[in-house]
Amino acid sequence: MRRRYPEPTLTPAQLTVAWQSASLLLDYPDERLLETLPTVREASRALPPATGGPIRGFADHAAGTALPDLQTAYVETFDSRRRCNLFLTYFAHGDTRKRGAALLRFKQAYLRSGYVLDAGGEHGELPDHLCVVLEYAATVDQRLGRRLILDHRAGLELLRLSLHDAGSPWAGVLDAVTSTLPPLRGDERDAVRRLAAEGPPEEEVGLSPYVVPDGGPGSRGGPADPALLPMPTFPGVRS
Repeated sequence: MRRRYPEPTLTPAQLTVAWQSASLLLDYPDERLLETLPTVREASRALPPATGGPIRGFADHAAGTALPDLQTAYVETFDSRRRCNLFLTYFAHGDTRKRGAALLRFKQAYLRSGYVLDAGGEHGELPDHLCVVLEYAATVDQRLGRRLILDHRAGLELLRLSLHDAGSPWAGVLDAVTSTLPPLRGDERDAVRRLAAEGPPEEEVGLSPYVVPDGGPGSRGGPADPALLPMPTFPGVRS
């Protein structure tokens, strides 16, 4: 049986703003991010304090930090620490064969909604990248996107705690994301403790099993001509 979660306390419009803002702020910082910050800051004022406050806090930090310093901090945070990476399935499966099936589930969820990831270009990412999942949940399918996030809640929480332990300014963005979700349950707290104690599995294998079998788009009743799901965007800011 599928686990039942409480309904969101934020409105659909608020969830769109919260998740899309977090998706932008967790992406690699560049000039486009700096141009977007005023829009993010203004949109966040429609959110409850527990959600909008951390978003504005990071926006202020990013605006007041030299871009090269922000980029260096991003790489040191998310590319150099196993417990601070942005790939949700990594926390539960590491680089093991089981991760391939978990990645496939994300890709098939996007296909059911008529979207595929843009694998090329500067923003190509795996389907479990937190920025991608938040973008999907914000702009394509809130119900299914929220389910994908909640099914990986333990990893998300370990990421949040690890960012706080590291004193990272991005910790506030994770606080904003988790404020949109139900409180942790007992079994989820246990899973977080296990992850914190043991870390992700370490078996090194290829990730090719996540590729959709039997032709990809259009298989399993999916759409014949799916649209592309871009990396994080914001209305009126990115084309």
